[in-house]
Amino acid sequence: MSDKMPIYMTPACAKRFKEELRDLLYVKRPQMVETVAWAASLGDRSENADYQYGKRALRKFDSRIRFLTKRLEEAIIVDPVKQAEAAKGRALFGATVKVETEDGDEKRYAIVGVDEIDLAKGRVSWVSPIGKALLKARIGDCVTFHSPGGLRELEVVEIQYLPLD
Repeated sequence: MSDKMPIYMTPACAKRFKEELRDLLYVKRPQMVETVAWAASLGDRSENADYQYGKRALRKFDSRIRFLTKRLEEAIIVDPVKQAEAAKGRALFGATVKVETEDGDEKRYAIVGVDEIDLAKGRVSWVSPIGKALLKARIGDCVTFHSPGGLRELEVVEIQYLPLD
């Protein structure tokens, strides 16, 4: 058994990755191959900026293609809406959790995969300190976690399983 961390992602993240991969494979990379072929036809490649830029861009594209392909092959896609059935009142991957802070403020956090973090939208990774603290919590639970500002405490007010885009 491998001790690698599983790669969880929502269907929306998988869709974005597939669209990016398709764009790289069928649009951007073929266009860059044409550019490199044209630049190579001009002769001296050692001082040909178009050729050198094109080769560098192709390496970047190929690296990203390998990353996306491997990520999608290893991903465990978890639909937040379907998670509700298994949750039995707990916060699991994909849950949107409404919490009350020590100051009495209310915030919402969606527990998502490491490739989907977006703090502006309240999306936190399931392996982040706050994500770990919220996992398996129930409404009414107080959870604590270490933040850059020190130990924090949150009270779970609501747990929902909503589609994430």
